[in-house]
This record gives sequence, C-alpha cells and structure tokens, in this order.
Amino acid sequence: ASYGPNPICKGCLSCSKDNGCIRCQHKLFFFLRREGMRQYGYYGLRTPDMNRCSRCRIENCDSCFSRDFCTKCKTGFYSHRGRCFRGCPPGFAALEELMECVEGCEVGQWSEWGTCSRNNKTCGFKWGLETRTRQIVKKPAKDTIPCPTIAESRRCKMAVRHCPGGK
Repeated sequence: ASYGPNPICKGCLSCSKDNGCIRCQHKLFFFLRREGMRQYGYYGLRTPDMNRCSRCRIENCDSCFSRDFCTKCKTGFYSHRGRCFRGCPPGFAALEELMECVEGCEVGQWSEWGTCSRNNKTCGFKWGLETRTRQIVKKPAKDTIPCPTIAESRRCKMAVRHCPGGK
C-alpha cells in the first residue's frame, strides 16, 4: 500500500494518510517510541521514524519488538535478552520448549577430597571411597533446569590397611 511518494508507507500492508502504517508486511515491525519500559504507539505521533515498518537488525531473528530487540528467533536459535544464539551463554540454561536462555544453576568450587574411608572407618580395608562437594550458589530461575552434581566420590586406597589393636 502506498500514498504516492510518502516514505512513511514503505513496507506497509495497509497505510492511512493520517496515521501512517496500520499493518506491516511479514517479518517487519512497527517502529515504536520507547522510554524505559513504557512504549508509545504510532497513532498521533509525528516523527520521521514513527508510523513506518522497519526491518530487524538482529541476526537470525524471525520477529522483533524494535530494531535491536528480537522477540522470536529463527528455528535452531535461542532467544536471550533480545538476541539470538546457537547456544546459551555461560551461566544460562536452555529451555528447549521455548527456545529461550534462562538463568541457570550456579555452583561453587569443589572442596578438597575427603578422607578415604569405608563403612565409616579409615582403616581395616585395602580400598575405600573419598568424597568432595560443592555448594549451590544460585538456584535456577525455573525448577525444570537441573543443577550440576554437587557431590562426587571416587575409589581410593586406604592409608592404614590394618587398624591398631586388630579391630
């Protein structure tokens, strides 16, 4: 749709002489004025950028909220803070059903390996287990995202094979 040389109707499916674009072509979005979290529509506003359909500048984006904020990424890409990624950045986990990156589970550093023991004894056996742990620093945003392992054990050789006193 076009009203002569009026550039305000570029990319429109339907355009009004008074209000500019009413509907955009596929994969184009309305350029809206934003102030913080508040957004102002195109009706009644007159600036060169308002009331026209624009292309998204985000790579691998299917639909945009503004030139610099993607709301839906192309298939195979995850949405994260208005951008599209093949995989989620460190510290974030993929929600496969929504193809979004959300804050993942953060864990601390591993502790030192504990004492080698078996049946709560540090002697009397040739082999035992030693364990190390780490704390959950930040729980994930959604309960569906599992945290990494916070405890692990490994086989170890007992330092003292025979207990003093024969017990």
